[in-house]
Amino acid sequence: MTNVQSGVPAQRGGRMHMPRSRGALSGLFLIALGAWGALIPFIGPYFNWAYTPDEAWTWTAARGWLEVLPGAVAAFGGLLLLMTRNRATAMFGGWLAVVAGAWFVVGQVFAGPLNIGSVGFPIADGDTKRALLEITYFYGLGAVIVFFGATALGRLSVRTARDIEYADRRAYAREPAVAATDTGYADAPRTADAPRAAEEPRHKSRFGGLFGGHHGTPATR
Repeated sequence: MTNVQSGVPAQRGGRMHMPRSRGALSGLFLIALGAWGALIPFIGPYFNWAYTPDEAWTWTAARGWLEVLPGAVAAFGGLLLLMTRNRATAMFGGWLAVVAGAWFVVGQVFAGPLNIGSVGFPIADGDTKRALLEITYFYGLGAVIVFFGATALGRLSVRTARDIEYADRRAYAREPAVAATDTGYADAPRTADAPRAAEEPRHKSRFGGLFGGHHGTPATR
């Protein structure tokens, strides 16, 4: 639709529409990180990277609340970021990831007051491995999840020219016809068969009009 007073095409796309690629990269990372956080307590004992109890696929309430739940929430938030074209849905996914990452970091502090239980102790012979276990299971993992979730929220909070162009293309594709302008003529969309000669100038001849006329037009005498 054209603005009658200014002649500038009006924006038709809604503010909530965006390309799927806006949150795709952060979504992929969050899915991978969330899956790691939810599964590592069960598969870690296979390669000697675990907390007590040192048994694969052993379920405890603490593991469910402090590892499986935030990991699943982070992965779900990443899936929303990866799949949706709606800005509000993508931002919801980003906030889910931020909350899940924060829970990885502070969850053990609230485990006692909430009667969740303990995740056990890192199985390590030295301080270095103990620190790496805590980082990869909780603190570092949560910080990285918060980072990618916040990065996605930052990207989604800005509506770029590409977003506007994408939303307008969707709006034009859904309209059955273009509204008539104030002149009374409908600005119908051009088809592949429509003639273009009326609106596109003919190419000049190779010799710059030395022999008169345009290319394909006889010279005037």
